[in-house]
Amino acid sequence: MKTAIAQIKLRTGDFEYNFKRISDTIKNTDCDLLIFPNIEDLGCKDLVYDAEFQKAQINMFEKLTNEQSNKSILVGDILIRNGKIKTTDDGFFIINGKTVYVDEIFRDDVACDLYVLSKNKYFAMNKSEEFIESICTSNNFVYVNAIAMADSDIFSGGSFVKNKDNELVTEFPLCEEKTAIIDFESQTTKHKRNAEADIFKVLTFALKEYCEITGFQKVIVGLSGGIDSALVTALASFAIGAENVYAIMMPSMYSSEGSVKDSVKLAENLGIQIEKMPITPVFENFMENIGKDRNGDLAEENLQARIRALILMFFSNRQNRLLLNTSNKSESAMGFGTLYGDLAGGLNLLADLTKTNVYKLCSYINREKEIIPQEIIDKAPSAELRPNQKDSDRLPEYTILDDIIEMYVEQNISAEEIYKKYDKKIVDDVIRKIYRNQFKRKQTCLGVRLTERSFCNGVDLPVIQRFY
Repeated sequence: MKTAIAQIKLRTGDFEYNFKRISDTIKNTDCDLLIFPNIEDLGCKDLVYDAEFQKAQINMFEKLTNEQSNKSILVGDILIRNGKIKTTDDGFFIINGKTVYVDEIFRDDVACDLYVLSKNKYFAMNKSEEFIESICTSNNFVYVNAIAMADSDIFSGGSFVKNKDNELVTEFPLCEEKTAIIDFESQTTKHKRNAEADIFKVLTFALKEYCEITGFQKVIVGLSGGIDSALVTALASFAIGAENVYAIMMPSMYSSEGSVKDSVKLAENLGIQIEKMPITPVFENFMENIGKDRNGDLAEENLQARIRALILMFFSNRQNRLLLNTSNKSESAMGFGTLYGDLAGGLNLLADLTKTNVYKLCSYINREKEIIPQEIIDKAPSAELRPNQKDSDRLPEYTILDDIIEMYVEQNISAEEIYKKYDKKIVDDVIRKIYRNQFKRKQTCLGVRLTERSFCNGVDLPVIQRFY
C-alpha cells in the first residue's frame, strides 16, 4: 500500500482554507493512502459548541467526499473513501487489505499493519527528540502533526515515521509544509535539534500567522535600547519584513544616550522605520498639572511606562498596526512590568522565554553577522525609570532567577528540592512573587507558548489566595 503523509498548514474555523489545503494535496499526491493531521484538534475550545461551526465542519467533510480520487484519505480518525465518510469505534480500519489503527495516544499493545497517531502536539522546546524516543513500536508507525496557531499553542509540524523495527524512517521539519511518500524500508538519521533555531522558527511563524489570520499587515514596537525590545523587533523583521515594522524610541530624562544610539544602530541593521518621541514633556506636564508632588516613587515610574503605552497605542490605532509586547518570562514571573504600560500589546513573542533564553536567541540571530548590536547584548538590564536603575537592584542574577523559575514552573520541582541548590530566602522570595503577580499575568496579552508548563497555558495559579 503506497502511503503518504501530509504535514499541512491549517487554521481554526477557516474551513474554506483548510478544504483547499487538503483538496490540493489530494490532487497532487499519487498514493493509495494519504494521511492528514487531525483537523478537529486545532484549539477550537468552546467554538465546537457553536451550531454554525458544527454545520460548516460537516459540510467541509462532505465536500471532500466529492473530490475525484481513488485514494483512501485519512483526516485524523475520519476515513474518506469511495465518496463516503467512515468512522470507527475501536480505532481499526481495513484499507487495501491492510489493518490501520488510529488513536490519539500511543499504545504498545496493538497489533496492526500501520499505527497512526492522530493528535496534534503543540511545540515545547527541547522535547522533540524525547517525544520520538518515547515511541517504541513493533508496527509501522506514522505521526503527522499540523502546522497551526491555536492561540498560545503552536502546532509546529515535526511529523515522523518509524518502521516495525522501531527505526526512524523520516522526520519532517518544523513549521514547513511537506508531503511525502513513505518508504518503510528506508532509514534516516535523527535530526540533532538546535533549540534556538527551533524557537526562532516557531516565533516567526507565530507572528506571521497571527498577522495573516487577524488581518494585520504591519506591527509597531517600542524600542528602548534593551535586549528584549531589540529581539522582538528583529523577530518581527524576519517574520513579516522590515518594511512592515515601525519602531518608536521614547526616551525619558533617565534614558541613557547609549540606549538611543543602540536603538538607531539596530534599526539601521534591520532596515526598519524608526522615530524618536521623547516622553519627558508629557511627563512633566502631567506632574505639574495632575500629579503635583514629585516623590520619585513607583507611581512616577509607572507613569513613564503608561505614557509610552499611550503613544504606542495611538499609532497602533491610527496606522492599524499590531502592537508587539516586549516583556519576557522572567519579568512576568517577578511582576517587573506596568499594567496598561509596558505590559500593553496584542501579542507577546517573549512571554515564555526567560531572560537567559532571550540572550541565547539573540546570539543565534547574530550567528553569521551582527544584527542585534553587541552593545545592547552587553549592557546591564535596566528599565531606566529612575537614575542608575538596574534589574539586579531588586532581582537575583538572571542565571539564578531563571533556573529557579524553570525548576519550579516548568519542571514542577518542589521548593524543598530547589533549596538544595539555592539559598532558601531567595527561593522563597521568587516563589512568593510568582504567585503574587498572577493578577498581572491574567490581564496581559496573548503570548506564544514554548514550554509544556507555561504561564501562557499549562500553569493556572489563583489570583486570590493566602498561601503565598
